[in-house]
Amino acid sequence: MTHWIKAEDVGEILHAGMTVFVAGATAEPREILQTLAAQGSCCAGVRFVSVTVPGVNGVDFSALHPQASSTAFLATAENRKSIAANRVDFIPLHYSDIYSYLERELRIDVVLLQLPPAGNDGAVCLGVSADFTPAVLDKAGLVIGEINQHQPAPADSPRIPLARLDYALACDRPVPTLASASISDAGRRIGGHVSELIKDGDCIQIGIGAISDAIMNGLSGKNDLGIHSGMISDGIMTLAQAGNITGSRKSLDTGRIVSGATLGSQRLLEWAGAAPQLSIRPVGYTHDSGVIRRIDNFVSINSALEVDLFGQVNADMLGGRQFSGTGGAVDMMRGAALSRGGRSIIALGATADGGKISRIVAALAPHTATTALRTDIDYVVTEYGARRIRHLPAMARARALIEIAHPDFRAQLHQQWSELARS
Repeated sequence: MTHWIKAEDVGEILHAGMTVFVAGATAEPREILQTLAAQGSCCAGVRFVSVTVPGVNGVDFSALHPQASSTAFLATAENRKSIAANRVDFIPLHYSDIYSYLERELRIDVVLLQLPPAGNDGAVCLGVSADFTPAVLDKAGLVIGEINQHQPAPADSPRIPLARLDYALACDRPVPTLASASISDAGRRIGGHVSELIKDGDCIQIGIGAISDAIMNGLSGKNDLGIHSGMISDGIMTLAQAGNITGSRKSLDTGRIVSGATLGSQRLLEWAGAAPQLSIRPVGYTHDSGVIRRIDNFVSINSALEVDLFGQVNADMLGGRQFSGTGGAVDMMRGAALSRGGRSIIALGATADGGKISRIVAALAPHTATTALRTDIDYVVTEYGARRIRHLPAMARARALIEIAHPDFRAQLHQQWSELARS
């Protein structure tokens, strides 16, 4: 039976020693978190676990109280300093492994999340972002849900009985949105190179951000594209509305746009709530290599901070500090490698810091962890071109990567590689 409470009552339910899972993306329970931040003392001795999305979820749970603790899988602008100071336990895991960890290994005492209103059948759906929540719902001791009338309720989103909520509270606040990033000339050129690698009928996974937006813009001439992704943004909606995305050639979930989360504008949220072809699925499905391998011509598209001449990818560390997280890119890259006709693409700008730093580097720094192994790499794209390095010998792949580095750094990279090859 569901007990209806107010946000300020949640603090009385929590106590020291509890492990509390907090839903992320658009399911973040902001009414509850705002109240917990104001109360503070109720969080003493509580461990918070969440998979946050940079730019959308902004809570550093370790800051709720000096004796609160937190486990994170992604670094954000809000928690990077706490991770560096060891106030937050950062665990580097691929998305599929986070899901398994939450589902099979971690005790969960309380789940906090936000949901749409119940339907006529008395059930509530998980809205436009399911991602990790299904991993913990069945095992949690208590489930506390904010019921927000502004939360979209897609027809094909996981559903649970309203009675599964031990406590519920009503809230009335906007669902988190994510502004589109501005696209540079380099981004547009990257988008053009990636579009040349995409064929009509391919099924695409793509992330969010300026480069992803540029790539989506470059696909306006493609036909019958499919989508199987960890998240979707405004670019997916635009292509679907224009008829470029139909999913008609998908060998699995034919005609469906499959996603774990929806991140973008208010217009996107409204579209997602009503789009008949959208299927919201948990990470246990979207990032499962056994599922992805059944999708022919699956193309994984992700970005990175840097790629070295061995083909190693760094997507989560800067200057030896945690900048973001491992995320789901490697899950998708490995799934693409198993797909018949599958490909994976790492797309990144050739330079950073106003052109002062090359993002194609001779070797990752000793204090930088590798996100994707050199055995995971397939295509690499910058504004200077695209190269497939997957089956190239070590010397040939280094040459290919130097060819798409910024011209100002190519001679230096040649010299550094020669020194590495001699050592």
